[in-house]
Amino acid sequence: MPRLPADPQGFIRTNTALEAPAMVPEFKLWLASEYVPIWQATEAWLDEQNIDPPYWAFCWPGGQAVARYLLDNPQLVAGKRVVDFAAGSGVSSMAAAKAGAASVIANDIDELSLIAARLNAEANGLAVDTSSTDWLAGPDGDPETDVVIAGDVCYEREMSVRALAWLRSHAARGRLVLLGDPGRNYFSAQGLVECARYEIPTSLQLENRGMRETVVWRVLPHP
Repeated sequence: MPRLPADPQGFIRTNTALEAPAMVPEFKLWLASEYVPIWQATEAWLDEQNIDPPYWAFCWPGGQAVARYLLDNPQLVAGKRVVDFAAGSGVSSMAAAKAGAASVIANDIDELSLIAARLNAEANGLAVDTSSTDWLAGPDGDPETDVVIAGDVCYEREMSVRALAWLRSHAARGRLVLLGDPGRNYFSAQGLVECARYEIPTSLQLENRGMRETVVWRVLPHP
């Protein structure tokens, strides 16, 4: 069962703050910062609030890189159907919407993440649909779309293998598939083509460094 606080929207607004991510200052998102409670959250505090680790409260470098790339290259998604896999805060979804996509679906299995993504889109006057479907458990190439975007999905071995196989299944159907990654442990560039490279400021507490070189890759059908 999904873990949600009694008032999810109120929880997000109380425990995060509207901040502009470093690479996409065009947007403001409800994010963790040193000044809000969720920044110092402990496992016990999260259990007390009935939520899972709040990955949605941070604008990870892979998502920021994809968002920046789409904003700078709107022709890639203008008038097209876009799905954002493991959307987190929804920053890449918002960039696709702002770039003129015909429709955007932010997908995440964390229900609170989707609520945050909707609040973020609303704060920026954008329209983004959401889906909590576990697409990795469904058929290859599902759902139907024109463009697939994803960021920061190679943080665990099994997740990386499953996610890349699913992304390649979309590429095999002739769709544009973009992956943002800052060199996560289980990332491999085999079967990928570099599209853009960015130096993205990050938090020492999250990334153990103040800057992460992050690349947007086009995923090919085969490794």
